[in-house]
Formats: sequence, structure tokens, C-alpha cells
Amino acid sequence: MTNITRKGKGASTTLEQAVLAAALGLALFIILTLIVFLGFQLLHLGRVYPGVSVGGVGLGGQTQSKATATLATQLTYTEQGRILLVDQDNTWAATPGQLGLFLDPQTSTQQAYQIGRSGSLGQRISDQFNGLRQGHQLMPNFVFDQRLAFQYLSTLASQHIDRPVIEPSLSIKGTQVIIHPGQSGRQLDINAALETISAQMETQQDGLITLPVVEPDPVILKVEQQAELARNILSQPLTLSMPPGETDQLGPWTFQPEDLASMLIFQRVDDDSSYYQVSLNYRILNDFLIRLAPSLQKDDQSTRFIFNDDTRQLEIIEQAVVGRTLDLQTSIDDIQQGVVELQHNIPLTFFYTNPPVTDEATTSSLGITELIHAETSYFYGSSAARIFNIALASSKMHGVLIAPGETFSMGSQLGEVSEETGYQEGLIIFGDSTIEGVGGGVCQVSTTLFRTAFFAGFPIPERYSHAYRVSYYEKNAANQINPDLAGLDATVFVPVIDLKFTNDTPYWLLMETYVNEASRKLTWKFYSTKDGRVVDWYTTGPINIVEAPKSVYRENPELEKGKVEQVDWEADGADVSVERTVYKDGEILFQDTFNTHYEPWRAIYEYGPGTEGMPPEDAEDEEED
Repeated sequence: MTNITRKGKGASTTLEQAVLAAALGLALFIILTLIVFLGFQLLHLGRVYPGVSVGGVGLGGQTQSKATATLATQLTYTEQGRILLVDQDNTWAATPGQLGLFLDPQTSTQQAYQIGRSGSLGQRISDQFNGLRQGHQLMPNFVFDQRLAFQYLSTLASQHIDRPVIEPSLSIKGTQVIIHPGQSGRQLDINAALETISAQMETQQDGLITLPVVEPDPVILKVEQQAELARNILSQPLTLSMPPGETDQLGPWTFQPEDLASMLIFQRVDDDSSYYQVSLNYRILNDFLIRLAPSLQKDDQSTRFIFNDDTRQLEIIEQAVVGRTLDLQTSIDDIQQGVVELQHNIPLTFFYTNPPVTDEATTSSLGITELIHAETSYFYGSSAARIFNIALASSKMHGVLIAPGETFSMGSQLGEVSEETGYQEGLIIFGDSTIEGVGGGVCQVSTTLFRTAFFAGFPIPERYSHAYRVSYYEKNAANQINPDLAGLDATVFVPVIDLKFTNDTPYWLLMETYVNEASRKLTWKFYSTKDGRVVDWYTTGPINIVEAPKSVYRENPELEKGKVEQVDWEADGADVSVERTVYKDGEILFQDTFNTHYEPWRAIYEYGPGTEGMPPEDAEDEEED
């Protein structure tokens, strides 16, 4: 028993010693490993771990600054690489750097330095061990500045590649239509080129890139049809004419091919299919028609009648006139449409307006059944020119109709008084003198109308008297002055001074005028239907008389010696007030008063130079007067 115990103790001691030795060996190994690991870490403190390379450049054991310098020196792709850009037969070589590729050595070094220093401890040890065993290959970090690439490609395109689209066009030389052919354009697709270049530079290899170019065709493909249309337009003159049925002989207006050539335009139209529209220049056509329009216009005019006192029916003396105004826009549209339809004779278009009274009117429809008033004035002593003007002006009023409620304007009906409208020179009052002027005698007509409206009992909203008393307007049938006619004159000076009266009845009013040159009288007749009005009037006659100034004598170098002519006549100044009361059915319809002030007027004589006894000793001096 004792021997067995001893033997077992010896075996146990040997095992314990073996375990202890193994433990001491493991501890020593760990210590040595830690010493080696710590030494490895201390050795590479601030340095890239072994086995790490960027772009094939080994950086193991180098500090970050040295590694950065190494990369900047050895990675030369951006400066020495070559990218060939090809378009058709042209080739351009550019470095990646010219196209905006730049190496970022700092970032690349930082990424290399982080190998073995990021992640868990185990991850770090593994990365360090793998670097020693098989190495770490990293791609260098580049910056691609597309702005520089865009600028490079834009310059290249503008100088060597891009070509604008040229649309075919038409022009006129003389009367010949010329076709200018178009051509397709060329344009570098810069965005697509940037994508291709970027992909090539990622390989860090030289490469050949065919530049993507688009070739847009002209939008307008053919112009031959429009050219042929233009040639047909210019093959004949274009004539504008009045519409069928117009009786007045106006026009035609012809544009020769040379004129049309200067008006022809080709305007591009972009819709579903772009094309050139052939037309005439709107502005030129519009300006021509605007200038033409006034000569084509006709005011509508009611039929002119006279009342036959025997048959008591209306008789036409001048037919109604339908008003006509050029329809400018429709005429232009019709011309433009006609031209492209190869019409060479195109009628103008008008607006038409019917007059208030047409030829079909009757006494019953107008309410004109009888003579309601007639008035006569006398123009003894009038010159031939004055008589002519009286007849001309009164003819403008003969047969004129005035609607119920209408205010008649003599100035509007009379129109322009000038030599162009047929009037002759006669004596007129101008300023403070009586002078020769166109239209002398017209006031005989206005005075007669004023008296007719006055004694017929119509309202007279506008009337002006003469500056001084004119003997013509106060003479009676016996060629004597009737003072009661003072203040019953009226003057008209178109367009400033007018005479107006109102037909305030429910019936139309017809005016008739008759000039009897032999008897030197003008008779004015009003035809309508009497409504029972009666006129009562009172005149003060001339009062506040002021004697005429002394006569004035002045030399006229155009007169012969010994010749004396009177050019103005004296008249005393005066005031006249005429009151009128119009009754209807025994009641006052209205009352009015016409106050007239006449200036005292001097006589004026002219004499030829050297005329004996001129001026008389007691004559008024004109300058002092």
C-alpha cells in the first residue's frame, strides 16, 4: 500500500510540471506576440501599413505627406493620358486634365492610411495581416470637373463641329422668284459626350471616343410649291375694282407685276407642318386702301322731293343714295385670299347704310300734306357773283327732308363753301371790314331760312346776326327798307357759325327753295301738316341808334390815277329785340327772344395814286381811326 502511494505521487508531479511548462510557454508566446505587435504598431505609427498601394503605387511604410508626394509624382494619368475625340475625318487629342480630371492625392493617401486603422480590433489586425500576406490595392481618388469638360467641348463644337440648320427660303429679284436651298445642321450632343468621357476616364486608360453628333434637318422641307404660286401671282397685273352693281365709275386700280413684287412677302407658318405663306404686305395694302377710302365713301341721303300743289303728291327730284363705306379689313382679307387663289381681278367690299327716307315714301307715310309756311327775301342790287352763290347755296336745301324731332343744321347741309365746291367771290363781312370773299350771298339764304323757321313757329336753338345792318336783308318787294325786318337776319360761316332749328312736330318737314333772278327774290317753302300753331311776334325796331363813323379814304396802288371805288358802306349802329310767342290750341307752346346788336359801320373808299382831291380834307384818317 505504501509503495503504490509513492508511485502515484511521482506521476502527478510530472504532469503538473508539464502543464506548468506549457502555461509558461504560452504566456511567453503571448508576451512575445504582444511585443512584436506593439513593436509593429510603433514602427508604423503615422505611416501607411505594408502592402497598401494606390493605383499600383506602393505606399507601405510611408508617412502621409510622403505618400501624398509619391502619388502626385507617380500617378501621371491626368497629364500624360490621351483621349482621342473623333468626328468624321477629324481627330482631337486631349489629356484627362484638359477635360477636367484631377488627381486628389490627399484623399487617396488618407484612404490608404486608414487600411488597418478602421473597424474593430480584430478587423484592424486582419487588414494589417492581409496587407503583409497579399497586399491591398486601392483605386486613386480623382475629381472630375464637368464644367471644364463642358467648356472644352463647347469650344470644340463651335469651332469645328456645329453647323446651323439653314431653312430653304424664297426671295424676289425684280419680278423673278428665287429659291435658296436649305441644309441640315450639325450639333455636338455635349451631355452624351460628357457621359462617355467620364466612363473612359474611370478606366485610367487612354481611349478613343467617337463624339455623338445630331444632325437636325430643316423644318421646312420644300418651297417649290410656294415659289410657283408666287410666280403665278407675278405673271399678271392685279386689279382692284368696285363691286358689281355699283353705278359710279370709280377705279379700277391696277398693280403691275413690278408693284406686286415689292408687296409680295413669304411668311413662315409653324403648325402641324411648317411652310411659307405667300401674301401681300399687309401694311402697304392697308395704307393704300386707307388713302383710297375717302374717295369711295358716300353718305346715305334721303330722297329729295317736291310737293306738287295740284296733285298734292310728292315728286322725286333726286333719288335716295345708299350710304357706302369701304370695309377695310374684309377688303384686305378678300384681296389676300384672292391673290393665293390666283385671281387677278378682285372687287372691294363695302358697308352699306340705307337712308331714313327712300324713293317709296309717300305723303301719308311722311305726314306731308300741305304748305305750312313760305317766306321771301329780296336781293336787289346784288352782283352776278352774289346771285350765283345764292342760287347755289339754296339749291343745297331744295327738297331736303327733316325728320320729326330732328334739329336741322344749315352748316352741315351746306358743307364746305369754297371755290372747289363751286362758289364765287362776293362781298363778305370779315373782322371789321366788308371784303371780297368766296361765298358772298350765302347769308341771304341763311336769313331767308331763319325767317321761314321763325314765322312757321319752330324752335331756333342757334342763330347769329351780322356785325352791322345789311340793306339786302331789310328790303321789301318794292326795293325799300323795312325797319321791321331789322334783327331778322342770320349769318352762317361754316364750320364756326351755324343756323339751327328743330322740327318739333310728329310729321316730316319738306323744304323747297326757289330763286327768281329776274325779280331778285328767294322764296323758301315749308311743307308738312299744320298742327294748329300760331306765331305772334313783336319787334322794338332799331333803337339806341349810333351814327356811322366818318368815311375813310385810302390809297390803292392797284387803281389807276383818278379812279375812286367804294369798298365798304356806312351803316348806323343799333339794337333790336324781337320777341316771339308760339301758341297751339290757344295755349303758349313756347316763347323766345332774339336780341341783336349792330355795330356802327363806316364807308371806305379807295383811290388810285395821284387822284386829284383825294383824300378829301374832312376825311377820317384811317390810322387814327
